[in-house]
Amino acid sequence: MAHEINALNDTTPPVILTVPGLGNSGPGHWQTTWEARLPRCRRVDLGLWEDPHRNTWVNKLNLAIQRAEGPVVLAAHSLGCLAVAWWAEYEQPGGVIEGGKVIGALLVAPPDVEERPLDRRLTRFAPVPEAALPFPSILVASRNDPYLTMAQARRLARRWGARLADAGEAGYINAASELGDWAFGRLLLNTLLPQPLPVVQDTPRGLPAARDEFDPALVWQRA
Repeated sequence: MAHEINALNDTTPPVILTVPGLGNSGPGHWQTTWEARLPRCRRVDLGLWEDPHRNTWVNKLNLAIQRAEGPVVLAAHSLGCLAVAWWAEYEQPGGVIEGGKVIGALLVAPPDVEERPLDRRLTRFAPVPEAALPFPSILVASRNDPYLTMAQARRLARRWGARLADAGEAGYINAASELGDWAFGRLLLNTLLPQPLPVVQDTPRGLPAARDEFDPALVWQRA
């Protein structure tokens, strides 16, 4: 992956747009917590949360991106990651557009939509776009995610040209995972921001504890 952040000279702080998946993200979800605590962080209302439609989600995501006042970093979870990938496929087919608004994407726990999806609604976003994403991206995978194996995560990261981060044993990385502010995710998000936000560091469950402070580079996996 050879992408570089393409808006470092923009003096406007980036807008962080959270992109939930099936069922939306409720209380206790890291996306909900980030929206309450981080500056310029808000949710994309994709609608049809229980009955997702790919093109509708892509169109609503595109509208939110275009309306954002400044560069955009996307923080997607679950099926929202596929909405981001399809948005890139439809809206940036030639690669990085000069002055493109999206400068990075954190793609957390994308589900399997092709091989053995656990919910038939996920297949509406199949097949997975093949092209590399035209902006820096990090795919975050959990070792005990019921919706995607680490092997599948590696293949998906290769498809999208994303760095793969090991979140340890964090389940589906949702509210049930009880991650709170999810400091590890914040650390990864900071690698996509021109100016990092303050964060109290932690170590993902299932990974060795750092002796001093946790370095997210320790969890980059070979995709």
